[in-house]
Amino acid sequence: MTLDKRLGQRFLPYGANYLDWSDMAELREAIEHRVLFRYQTETESMASRLERETCRHLGAAHSLAVHNCTEALRLALIATRPSIGDRVYIPAVTFVAVAGAVLSCGLIPVPVDTDDSLSLDPTLLPPDAERVIVAHMEGTVAPLPQGVRYVIEDCAQSLGARFPDGRAVGTAGYAGTFSFHHNKVLTSGEGGLVVTNDEQAWATMRCYHDHGSARVPGRYPTWNEDAYYGENFVTSEQVAAVQCQQFRHLDELLDGLERMYAIAMRELPDRADLEVRPRAAGDVKVSLRFRCRDRALRDAAVATLTAEGIANWTLNKYLLPEHPVLTGRRSLYADGFPWNHAPEGSLALSHDGFARTRDRLDRTLCVPLSPELPESEQVGAVKAIRRVLEAV
Repeated sequence: MTLDKRLGQRFLPYGANYLDWSDMAELREAIEHRVLFRYQTETESMASRLERETCRHLGAAHSLAVHNCTEALRLALIATRPSIGDRVYIPAVTFVAVAGAVLSCGLIPVPVDTDDSLSLDPTLLPPDAERVIVAHMEGTVAPLPQGVRYVIEDCAQSLGARFPDGRAVGTAGYAGTFSFHHNKVLTSGEGGLVVTNDEQAWATMRCYHDHGSARVPGRYPTWNEDAYYGENFVTSEQVAAVQCQQFRHLDELLDGLERMYAIAMRELPDRADLEVRPRAAGDVKVSLRFRCRDRALRDAAVATLTAEGIANWTLNKYLLPEHPVLTGRRSLYADGFPWNHAPEGSLALSHDGFARTRDRLDRTLCVPLSPELPESEQVGAVKAIRRVLEAV
């Protein structure tokens, strides 16, 4: 993204604009405590405070803070107690980390084509599907499949979104995962969160994320007698502190996105060949998503917006069936693990070889919204976008 002060555009995304030294009470507290490992403190850790707050805000029974969303996805998958080579159905349009999380658990990713919103199409799933990851991309609330035992919601790009019945995304399936990467709704640079309403799933994830044991705060290290192996996904106190600060601004940030989205829907040009795709009430309005008549018009809009210093992006990079990890069944293991447990031939599920999805991606353009701007500057930014798009 570029910075253009004339247009009021900011190069920092969403929550990054709410980072301020004067607002870092939690981080100061963590530093003054001089204990930055969550299980070393005898009082409530900052990570535990974060988990308590996220449970309250999202309406989840359990929450676990980890290093990033990829680890959160791995924990959710491991908690299902899979067998090597089990299939996991994933969206054809999402970040490659989803496929990477599946493969790193020894499982096989199967991309599933999308519906018109570019969300996984549940109608393509086979009747025996047991594990499905649904990604709520770009703040869009995706439909969840019914009758699937383990539905994992990837909410990396949709923190704060809600289903039509009012439930927060991440709380309707078996588990939900969130990201605090720099470009997400809230940020701590890196960071992740997994939530679940399943008591046993949470207990398994909590143990696995700390070398297989459930630590007793203030008495580290201790081991359960029935400990099994795990990995180290334990977050640090300073990262959790930044996330606590960010969560205090979530509602304010969401309100700012809603306000600018409403302005845009009133002000942007009504062009049949460059349509603003409407968003549902529960979506997080992180961007304006345009669908152009063809790729040539999309590319012309991209070039013009970029020349004017207005941030924008396309989504072609998210088409997983064309990623080398899947097309080449790439692996660092000498025996090709875990692909050596997959059958020969294509595993992808699509009506038309992803032709319609590829066409939609070729014609899609996204322009981010700026929740931190006062309304007057949001109006000015939208008018600048309109002026540029009218000239394309």
